[in-house]
Amino acid sequence: MGKVELNIGIDPELVEQAGRLGISIAGMDERTLRLHLQKVDPAGAEARAKRWAEENAEAIRIHNEFV
Repeated sequence: MGKVELNIGIDPELVEQAGRLGISIAGMDERTLRLHLQKVDPAGAEARAKRWAEENAEAIRIHNEFV
């Protein structure tokens, strides 16, 4: 049985960070790449998390009003 080609989507920011760090992403899905980058570049992961929280602060606030 032959191999099947599969295209998956990965956050471009993660791909860029991996490239800057010289990390090959071959065979990784987004979750695996994200976990790997957290280990090898925790400052980058923290900056991404902070940026996400800032970008989504309004939605989080609205959600918390209903919870």
